Amino acid sequence: MLEHPQFQQLCQCVMDEAKYMYSNDLAHTLLSVVKLGVPQNTLLVQTLLRTCQERINEFNDRSVSIIANTLKGMEKCKNVEALQLGLQLLLQEKVHKISNMFVLQTIMRSIGKDVPLTLKRNLENKMLNLMGHLTVPNSFHMFRVLGEMDYLSVPILNACSKIIIENIEGTQFWNLMNVLKTGKQLRYQNRTLYSALADYATSVFYTWKRSEVIMLLSAFENLSIHPVQLMDKFLEEVMLHPESLNLKDIIIILRVYSNFNHLSSGQNQQFFDSLNSILNKHLHEIDNTDLLRVVYSFCLGGYLPQLALNQLLQEEILSDLVKSGKSLSMLSAINVCLELDGNSSTTSTILSEKVSSLPKEIFDFSYPEIQEALLTLLGNENSFQSHVQLAQGYCLDFEILMDTNRKIALTSTEANQLKGDPNLKRIAVLCPPSAAFSNPSQHPKGRLAMKIRHLNQLGYQVILVSYKEFQKLEKEEAVLFFKRQIFLAEKHLAPE
Repeated sequence: MLEHPQFQQLCQCVMDEAKYMYSNDLAHTLLSVVKLGVPQNTLLVQTLLRTCQERINEFNDRSVSIIANTLKGMEKCKNVEALQLGLQLLLQEKVHKISNMFVLQTIMRSIGKDVPLTLKRNLENKMLNLMGHLTVPNSFHMFRVLGEMDYLSVPILNACSKIIIENIEGTQFWNLMNVLKTGKQLRYQNRTLYSALADYATSVFYTWKRSEVIMLLSAFENLSIHPVQLMDKFLEEVMLHPESLNLKDIIIILRVYSNFNHLSSGQNQQFFDSLNSILNKHLHEIDNTDLLRVVYSFCLGGYLPQLALNQLLQEEILSDLVKSGKSLSMLSAINVCLELDGNSSTTSTILSEKVSSLPKEIFDFSYPEIQEALLTLLGNENSFQSHVQLAQGYCLDFEILMDTNRKIALTSTEANQLKGDPNLKRIAVLCPPSAAFSNPSQHPKGRLAMKIRHLNQLGYQVILVSYKEFQKLEKEEAVLFFKRQIFLAEKHLAPE
């Protein structure tokens, strides 16, 4: 159309007639010209923008939604910004008159995230007034709308979630993905919704492409929602046909399963062997950052992929990763895994030197309620130590050393006298943040699971304490909790 011999004449006619058009025609003309790809800096586009500014008070709800949607795809310039500001002022006055939910959603989505908070709240209030007309498609679309606005409205999302849960059968894959992505973006917490989505995804698992399931698992991981049954089913599928995976698939699958600490000891070896075998075929094409990520994921699960490790541990690659500052904590974790999960032949002097030169993180959190409970139980402040730094780089929030029969907590002096005694019982109290656990099972995630595994190898019994929940306990309950953990049990438990 742009090459038609009469197009230039048409453009001139549009510029001449713009000020006489009906407002709805003017809005559609601007939209059409932009969609045709007419350059924004042309006289035609700028004339239409200025005319819209001059006649903005004439626009009805639908025209406003069309213009807002058009401006969203345009580059910033003086006339675009002026028209956007005019629309915002108009909406402040007219928002209470909007009665069509689709139009309101279009406006909300089109105005974007940079509008004043007062306008976002006014639009939210108007939407709440229209919630009685909410349909299933509206509910899914509302997640996308609020994502575009970058605005968390818990009342709106809760209402949409209720409708989605009640009508989840037949949900399209991309609607499911959009809900999960928006939930992550807006930090929307709704375990009931996410559990329902996970259950539904599991029930229709075999109707989706493998690439879609991988994308879905990644989205659940971003939300820290652990879809156990879906991951179990997908694991079986992967084990049947591992050869069909490409490099990108392997990177994501390894990350998700390792971060969720999903594998049981029986599945671990076979699953990682299969993925490692496929990975080895792609080592010639993998970049340094992805190589680091896959080795790190393997190590989280307690598996050392020898060929990938050999490639990563080349001095040139390590120097490049350290110099770029990419994921230095991953290198530190790999170094610890080589030391504790491997053997003398797997340790890397080069990696150890690189890691030792990195700045150390200092953790100095105070847990007064735990300290008080331990003091009450053990009777001596020297019977436990806080902020204990181990040679492997791990920090223990509290360390308790016990005699062979686990009846007496030893002071540091007594423990030093028995330092070489293999029967000396070591207890590590850890207070991991809530982000270290997956939802809803509160299962320790990859980094915490790795730390527990390594502390067990170093001879520690690990006691996990949710400090937020611990603070809710009465003093007697707090003392009883530690009494059971330290003197009466060998289990790794946390307070409910």
